[in-house]
Amino acid sequence: MSTETLPPPPAAAELTVGTANEANRRIWVEQKLKALPAGWRILDAGAGEQQYRPLCGHLQYLAQDFGQYVPETDPTGLQMGQWDYGKLDIVCDIAAIPQPDASFDAILCTEVFEHIPDPIPAIREFGRLLRKGGVLILSAPFCSITHFAPHYYANGFSPFFYRKHLGDYGFEITEMTPNGNYFEYLAQEIRRITQIATRYAGIAPDAEQKAAMRRVLGFLQEASASGQASSEVLCFGYHVTAVKNQANQTCTPGWSQAVNGLA
Repeated sequence: MSTETLPPPPAAAELTVGTANEANRRIWVEQKLKALPAGWRILDAGAGEQQYRPLCGHLQYLAQDFGQYVPETDPTGLQMGQWDYGKLDIVCDIAAIPQPDASFDAILCTEVFEHIPDPIPAIREFGRLLRKGGVLILSAPFCSITHFAPHYYANGFSPFFYRKHLGDYGFEITEMTPNGNYFEYLAQEIRRITQIATRYAGIAPDAEQKAAMRRVLGFLQEASASGQASSEVLCFGYHVTAVKNQANQTCTPGWSQAVNGLA
């Protein structure tokens, strides 16, 4: 039996692996919004609590959501402790937004697709609402655990999903960047072990087990630094921008007139 003494695990403060999912997305969205020309009309589709409204002071900002998420109604998975939509500009189905054709210069839709039973009609609707040359700013999880139940339907939104369905509705992808990588994702979930084990198994790791997890996190941090290409097999999700480059030929005749009549 080996008597080798393990080195002490890295201090928690030295370990940042698996902590940047939301921060990376926030920085990316802020950069994209700042780059939009002043005065552009932007739709925040599935705006939720409208966290990006303060970044759109130079834009004509409209917030849309279906407005039906109530954390207290379902204990499944991860839920927000509190939720406040604020004053939404448009309350409706994301696939049937009562605004005219080609009436927006930009659409922002972040971390929404997993909460829509079928996101394809939403992409079609974005194609209808954006003018030619308009910009779509989009993110959705490639992998995530259950959250915001019962309004949680899917994940796995891969580059192939975006290439197929954005292309079908007249969009040209101009950027598609992975958020995180295989090692970052594993680290994020290791950091949840105490929470999940306590809730579902009724146990929590002891000091020795916590030290072992810190050792694993130290390895994952080292691997992440040189293993960015591992994002092709697993990551948090993709940050996508696309430009509307042609008219949407797939809308049902008379659809836009019917929608416009609701405005």
